[in-house]
Amino acid sequence: MKKQVIVEKYDEAWEQDFRQIESELKEALGGLALRIEHVGSTSVKGLSAKPIIDIDIVIPDYSCFDAVVSALQKIGYQHEGDLGIPGREAFNYSGKERLRKHHLYVCTEDSEELRRHLTFRDYLRSHPEAVCEYSRVKEEGARLFPEDIDKYIEYKSPFIEKIYRELGL
Repeated sequence: MKKQVIVEKYDEAWEQDFRQIESELKEALGGLALRIEHVGSTSVKGLSAKPIIDIDIVIPDYSCFDAVVSALQKIGYQHEGDLGIPGREAFNYSGKERLRKHHLYVCTEDSEELRRHLTFRDYLRSHPEAVCEYSRVKEEGARLFPEDIDKYIEYKSPFIEKIYRELGL
């Protein structure tokens, strides 16, 4: 798939952008979510990233999933299924131009994909040398493949897989 790849140096505004989206989600979901997690590269201070916020809404189990889908639909999100990744339900949206572009997922508390997101994020948050290396890899990948998101993802995958192996994921 051809898609522009833009990787930027870490921006302090990403945390505030997440908080703004999180506030809207919390209001819509009420008590349905256990928590809302800022995951992905924008959640790691100092890490270069595509300026898109990744968010995992954590629910206890699938018994409340229909209610979550309904609550999210009321504020402009549409369920897209798991998009080939079990344990992570994806949502797209419309009418959110005031918010930073974001990817929204719903995961159960025991989801393997949620565990991978959080473990990888927390590893990077506590390993500044890995943040430097991953930033370098991402920036280089964006320079090499500025119009090809698939090649960019392929380029950075060995770094991610190395960390996953270290973490036993």
